[in-house]
Order: sequence, then C-alpha cells, then structure tokens
Amino acid sequence: MLQLKKPLAFIDLETTGINLGTDRIVEIAIVKLLPDGTRNVKRKLLNPGVPIPKASSDVHGITDEMVKDAPTFKQVAQELKQMLDGCDFAGYNSNRFDIPLLMEEFLRSQVEFDMKNRRLLDVQNIFHKMEPRTLSAAYKFYCNKILEGAHGAEVDASATHEILEAQLEKYPELGNNVDSILKVMGEDQVVDFARRFVMDNGVEVFNFGKFKGRPVADVLKSEPQYYDWMMKGDFPQHTKQKLTEIFTRTMLKKS
Repeated sequence: MLQLKKPLAFIDLETTGINLGTDRIVEIAIVKLLPDGTRNVKRKLLNPGVPIPKASSDVHGITDEMVKDAPTFKQVAQELKQMLDGCDFAGYNSNRFDIPLLMEEFLRSQVEFDMKNRRLLDVQNIFHKMEPRTLSAAYKFYCNKILEGAHGAEVDASATHEILEAQLEKYPELGNNVDSILKVMGEDQVVDFARRFVMDNGVEVFNFGKFKGRPVADVLKSEPQYYDWMMKGDFPQHTKQKLTEIFTRTMLKKS
C-alpha cells in the first residue's frame, strides 16, 4: 500500500484541446488521498468561456450545452486552491499536460498558487518506463479491468490511483511512498511547465527553435528583442512568467 506523509492529489482534466497557451478546462476531477487512507473526491464541470470544438467533445463527451450554466474556472479557483493546499500531485501524463494547464488557469484567474515543495508524480512515467501503453491499456495490464467511462475526469483520476497501487505491488523496488518512487524514476527539473526551457548543468537553456540548447540569459543579452517576440507570441502564461524572471535577473546583472 502507498504510504503518504502528506496528501496526494490525483488530478485529471478534460479540456477544449491540447494547447497549453490557449485551451481551457471543461471538467476537473481531484481524487485526494490522505495519509490515513481517507479519499476525498471533487469533480466539476466548468464553462471555458470559449466554444468546445467538436473534436474535443467527441473524445470526452462534454458539449457547450452541458457547460453553459457551469461556473468558470475563475469562480471556483479559490475552492480548488483550498482543496489542493499542502498536497503533492499525481496523474497520468500530468507533468506534461494536466498540471501545466491547471497552473495556466490559476495564472489567468490571477490566483497565486505556490508550487514550491510539491512533489509531482506522473504515473504515466512509471508505465512508460516499465510497460509502454495508454491509460486504458495500463488499467487492463495492472488492474485486469476494462476502463468503463474513459475520458471522464473522475473515472480517469480514480483509475490512475488504482494503477499506482498496482504498480507498487508489481515493482517493489519503487518502495511505497512518493519520495522512494521518485528516487527510482527520477524527478524532472522543471523551468516552465510547457518545457520551452530546460535545465542544463544548472542553467536554463532554450528547448525549442533556433536557439535550442543555448542559455536563455545569453540569448536575451545578445538579442533582447527575442524577449519581446516571445512575450507577444502564443506562449503559455507560465512560460512568459519564467522568461520575465530570467530576463529581469539578466538585466540586473548587466547593469
């Protein structure tokens, strides 16, 4: 059984699409596991404020009609923040999608959400390292069950918790707590959640485009107009926030 020192929140989002900079949440489910084994669940449909593309509705089954009277993310942001207070995070592909998009929504809502001292446990990383497959296949492989209602946020978040428990039984080398699992799996050094920047020997470097592999600070010193281009571009708010932090630090060192 998973042993916890602090609450672990399994998070799953259904969204208008997969662009971290422009897409919005239409459903969120949080399955919060407490150290004493208590399980709290919160599920909400959300009005994204933009039309839900048919291609997305075809995946998760949520339509504009279903969310027209639902609250916006901004209206429930404080409630969600309160539920996630003091939690580590878990999910399926959550480090690359659910957590980054959730942080974007908090930033857009101008709600301060501190990510310091939170551990991020992506169950997909375990699965891909041990047995590369999809969530439904993972559920069949580890739990020997068919995932009924896949792409419903609560169903997916709950299935992810079940998969993690089964993984701990199957791979005893992972231990039974968040620290031991991440010690085996490794932990991402996140600069921005969209991974436009990555750490290389303690330095932020570009992870895309013509400056890929070059230190961000060096590029901003030599070509400060690149900062303006990125700030005006269709990049996630969190990426722009981190870029501004690096830019400010770089300019202070220059002066």
